[in-house]
Amino acid sequence: MGQFDAFSALLDYPVYIVSAAVGDERAGCLVGFAGQNSLHPPRFTVWISKANRTYTVASRSRVLVVHLLPAHRHDLAELFGARTGDHVDKFAATAWVPGPGGVPVLTGAMAWFAGHVLDRADWGDHVGFLLAPFDTTTTSHTSGGPLTFHDVKDIDAGHPA
Repeated sequence: MGQFDAFSALLDYPVYIVSAAVGDERAGCLVGFAGQNSLHPPRFTVWISKANRTYTVASRSRVLVVHLLPAHRHDLAELFGARTGDHVDKFAATAWVPGPGGVPVLTGAMAWFAGHVLDRADWGDHVGFLLAPFDTTTTSHTSGGPLTFHDVKDIDAGHPA
């Protein structure tokens, strides 16, 4: 393990499910690289692996939905992190409703926001999508907090990098 790997192994942060849609095509994946990057105006960036089918759909989508999962929803993280949309309709396996721009909103999320895609940055094996949040819903306040990176370390990626 390199020095940076040792440093990053100490980090623990929320994981998210990002969903996208273009026409009737839907996609979603588990995302570990994400965060708020501006207060005024509000901005948030999610980094999606180029290996994911979600990247292909998100690259054409004008809106993305970012879901924050409660700690007890490891099942959703596994569905969207360990399975690939190339072989499985993930949305057939869980409850969701159409959200802004027709993008799926997972009913099992503790909170979510929709964001207009303002820009994309290709800086390696992931592409950053800069989002301008425009619709936010907090659906559940759980005392357990959000699902984190350490909670999902046991999930093998559906599309390994």
